[in-house]
Amino acid sequence: MSSSRPDSLADPFVTAPNTPLNPSQTLEPPRASYLSPTPETIGTPRDSYAQAPENSSPLVPEVEKRNNEAYGQESNGVSLSQKRSLFRRPLFWVIALIAVIIVVLAVVLPVYFVVIKPHNSNYNGSTGGGSSGGGGSGSGSGNPASPAGYTTGGNGSLITTADGTTFTYLNPFGGIWVDNPNDPFNNGAYPNSWTPPLNSSWTWGVDKVYGVNLGGLFVLEPFITPALYQKYSGAVDEWTLSTLMAADTASGGLGQLETHYSTFITEQDIAEIAGAGLNWIRLPIPFWAIEKWDFEPFLEKVCWPYILRVFQWARKYGIRVNLDLHTIPGSQNGYNHSGKLGSINFLNGVMGVANAQRALDYIRIITEFISQPEWVDVVPVFSIVNEALVSEIGTDQITSFYLLAHDTIRNITGYGEGHGPYIAIHDGFLGTAAWADFLQGSDRIILDTHPYFAFDGSSNGQPIATGTGLSAGGIWPQQACNAWGPGMNTSQTAFGVTIAGEFSDGYNQCGLFLMGVGNTDSYGDSCSLFLDSSQWNATMKAGFYEFALASMDALQNWFFWTWKIGNSSTTNTVQSPLWSYQLGLQEGWIPTDPRTSVGTCAALEAAGPQFDGTYAAYQTGGPGAGTIVASSVSSYSQYPPTPINGLTAGAIQSLLPTYTSTSAIPTLPPPTFSPSPSPSVSAGNGWFDSGDTGLAPTTVQGCTYPNAWDAVSSAMPTALCPSTSSAGNVATSTPISSTR
Repeated sequence: MSSSRPDSLADPFVTAPNTPLNPSQTLEPPRASYLSPTPETIGTPRDSYAQAPENSSPLVPEVEKRNNEAYGQESNGVSLSQKRSLFRRPLFWVIALIAVIIVVLAVVLPVYFVVIKPHNSNYNGSTGGGSSGGGGSGSGSGNPASPAGYTTGGNGSLITTADGTTFTYLNPFGGIWVDNPNDPFNNGAYPNSWTPPLNSSWTWGVDKVYGVNLGGLFVLEPFITPALYQKYSGAVDEWTLSTLMAADTASGGLGQLETHYSTFITEQDIAEIAGAGLNWIRLPIPFWAIEKWDFEPFLEKVCWPYILRVFQWARKYGIRVNLDLHTIPGSQNGYNHSGKLGSINFLNGVMGVANAQRALDYIRIITEFISQPEWVDVVPVFSIVNEALVSEIGTDQITSFYLLAHDTIRNITGYGEGHGPYIAIHDGFLGTAAWADFLQGSDRIILDTHPYFAFDGSSNGQPIATGTGLSAGGIWPQQACNAWGPGMNTSQTAFGVTIAGEFSDGYNQCGLFLMGVGNTDSYGDSCSLFLDSSQWNATMKAGFYEFALASMDALQNWFFWTWKIGNSSTTNTVQSPLWSYQLGLQEGWIPTDPRTSVGTCAALEAAGPQFDGTYAAYQTGGPGAGTIVASSVSSYSQYPPTPINGLTAGAIQSLLPTYTSTSAIPTLPPPTFSPSPSPSVSAGNGWFDSGDTGLAPTTVQGCTYPNAWDAVSSAMPTALCPSTSSAGNVATSTPISSTR
């Protein structure tokens, strides 16, 4: 049942027209539907869905669904302890005892001195938020007992999942998983020998992010989950998909989405990510994990237990999470992965301020949850708004919002290293240089950029199958080094911590639904070779491999988009193969060890000055963090900002519709575990700061509102509603002189 929110006055199921743009940026372009001449039929890059036989794990149990709580994870090694027959000869027992001692020394000492001791895993109870104390003995094939007796294992160990199925953990890089049912918040795991355990500090400038996105899992994009979109003609985004799916009660209605959440990514995927030498995931989630309002068709709250399940899997294998709020009420970019394809109604248009109120509250709710001690080490980064289209919203406007979001978050977490997550903001497709000196003195803000050649509007037809080794890849490896490397290095100093939250091996627009449903340019005859990886020879794969190495080296700290692409329902194959890290690993165009990328640009003679790894103290939560320079405060502290774009000429901004903060705050529930952990273990209550007692925004009784998802250039109200300022309307009467 949806939250007690108002019905829209407009038909919520009619897709609003897009707002075409033609930015000139080519090095860091948006994954943009507006590059197409038919925006109403197009989404933006991302992929498809199909249910593979091996992707079978149970839905969240009914009792947990009713509580909207997540799985506990049960993963135990298979014990080798077996009853042995007794032999009467003493000599046999002497020999057997010696053999046992030799075996124990051969197994335990290397594990301890090579893996556990160098990593300072703190298995003695320092769990970074979980309770201390021991658990059951960790025994089994390849599963050595840790010093504190936790269930743990490394390469070759047997994993038993929650539904009883098993798989072998393959990790040649020294990674250790930890799963103690009596201490489910234990943070002693690490994915490989070069990554600190979750309960140890991550050092920006020293430690490197080698990550992948879990795109398409909780925010469904046509090119990542194509089978679902192929099933419903007319579905172009999650809004239309949800509408059509809900009407299809014979197929299970919106319950099909829960099947997708349960099966698209499994525990074995997370284990494979660790085994691939990776150490982070970026997890896109929708705001309707918290709630939706009545006029929105999304499936609310159901994905939250599955989000928690991914958190727990990440904890088990030592993977850190960059949590990405991928959708914003009203849409922050008009792309199909923002919730609804069409116009931008976040900080833009008549409902821009009202939608921003909702967005800020969702950022607050997520921050309260992930700042709890149980989660703070697992989710060290929070990307608060994915890909806001700043050319439409405005740089000053989005900066004012980010300043307010920064202060809101830090008022919850406190200031300085160890107090809540880093805050990641996207470059808005302006490029990294545009954000130099941004909010100097702010506390731990990361700049996120998404560089793609595939969406620069060019044909990109230059060959990539040109040879092997450094001669592979044609112009593309050097192009990646030259286009992205210098900017990334400069931004580490000019801005601070800078990451590539997305990139891929796709250098052209080829891929099923890559440019949106209906844009056949991306999956027509001219793209047929790129849709079918079974046709690729060794030279072609070598080109993609070299391009991947160069991209990784240039970007330094990166998240590949994306881990997995679902099969097309018509071919039962992946038809956007260059966007699947998993498939690239299997087929040989993605490196099995991401560290082999280091030095690629230098070998191609494309390397420039390198960042020395030293950040200003405030940028990583040291002295000065949170003391923002006075000039930034004076320039951007007015909120809501003026002017708001997307209004009709002459509009008076003080009359913009707003909400009132009088509704009960929705909170995110913690997980439950089966079996139950020790009584001393606390799962938290979903709310870190007990002093944060503000209420949530809702409509003002008696006031009417235009369609929150299609209000650009709508008629402005002619009077305040209510007639007093109690609803928090904008305190300015500056007329808007032009239309955006």
